[in-house]
Amino acid sequence: MSFTVAIVGRPNVGKSTLFNRLVGRRLALVDDQPGVTRDRREGNGKLGDLSFKVIDTAGLVDAARETLSARMQAQTAAAIAQADIVLFLVDARAGPTPADRAFADLVRKSGKPALIVANKSEGRAGEAGLLESYALGLGEPVAISAEHGEGLADLYEALRAALPEATALPARESESESEPESIAAADDHPIRIAIVGRPNTGKSTLINHLLGEDRLLTGPEAGITRDAIAVNLTWRDRRFRIHDTAGLRRRSRIEDKLEKLSVADALNAIRFAEVVIVLVDAEAPFEEQDIRIADLVEREGRAIVLGVNKVDLVDATPSALSRLREQTDQMLPQIKGVPVVALSAKSGKGIDGLMAAVMQAYAVWNRRVPTAALNRFLAQSSTANPPPAVGGRRLRLDYITQAKSRPPTFVLFSARASALPETYRRYLVNGLRESFELAGTPIRLTLRAKPNPYAGRKRRR
Repeated sequence: MSFTVAIVGRPNVGKSTLFNRLVGRRLALVDDQPGVTRDRREGNGKLGDLSFKVIDTAGLVDAARETLSARMQAQTAAAIAQADIVLFLVDARAGPTPADRAFADLVRKSGKPALIVANKSEGRAGEAGLLESYALGLGEPVAISAEHGEGLADLYEALRAALPEATALPARESESESEPESIAAADDHPIRIAIVGRPNTGKSTLINHLLGEDRLLTGPEAGITRDAIAVNLTWRDRRFRIHDTAGLRRRSRIEDKLEKLSVADALNAIRFAEVVIVLVDAEAPFEEQDIRIADLVEREGRAIVLGVNKVDLVDATPSALSRLREQTDQMLPQIKGVPVVALSAKSGKGIDGLMAAVMQAYAVWNRRVPTAALNRFLAQSSTANPPPAVGGRRLRLDYITQAKSRPPTFVLFSARASALPETYRRYLVNGLRESFELAGTPIRLTLRAKPNPYAGRKRRR
């Protein structure tokens, strides 16, 4: 049972609200102002026993060519072409408008099965608009309230009737046949990547080049992307799920409510990513906001790759790139050795190198170090540079082990762990990075006091 549903309609009729209802969580941004959605967003929808791909789209508007609105409408047209069925949403409270009638003709001309869905039909306020929706010529309207979850049973029946073959219940497979497939899927999960950066650094252009199509909306205007859009990619037989995100500006400059929602969506993409590509503009690299973004990614513990985009517009000699590498280590000492890749998302230069760096960063992020090797390192480090004496007593470092990877996290045991200075902790972290080839990945070092075996015993008199 697999089919694709595209949700279309003019702005502010509740397309993203219905999308969120079908996928079961708030993936798409929702706000009262029209035109929030710009790119087409995909998710796995479920309605009763039906499972399908659902596409949220930008609102249909009349637009001149080469404008942002025209590019948004091209994304909607691509969603209609991709879909097996179109849900054409209208506002039952407002009733069909001239724009609805014009766009209903567009849906009919696509040749795809279509359902007219009258949203906001809760209560009596939507009854008149529901009846008027018959005039759009797309059959019997389905009355729903996406916000309140009303009418979804009717939508289920309408989908089953419109796509009888695609929605037919499959033959039940035995557990023994389905188990190997699920195990294989778990072993080969796609690597989750988030691409972040300041506005207009080329994040969407980079993803479009990787996909080989204009999947995401791009243009010279800053701040086009709003939702964190996820797309699937296969590169050299390895699967990836890449999240495009809204540009991150300084918090003091964010005043618009919608931009705050977009930034929250981008931060959420970082938290759930495994590798984060921080994209900077080669014409103005390492502005203060770039450093803040990279530091945020490090604090979240994600693997990091630094992409320097638009190198076709600047001097990209080896010496210039070498200076950039040194500048990176100087400004981001907490992730010293982070991969830095010069690229042009527009022409495709350096993109293979970027993906290779992503694979390398992912491998380092997952690396585990044997306990025996760690304790040899600890003995050599404390001999070469002994811990300082605190309160007239020399600190003794007893034992170190790796608690987990993703990112590499180590636990150091000492009788007086809380007394170890921060400078010595950084010395050990840098030593771990150099000794075990953990360049460019966040490292966590936790200090833990060993229990005192004599605690609680009475002293002899």
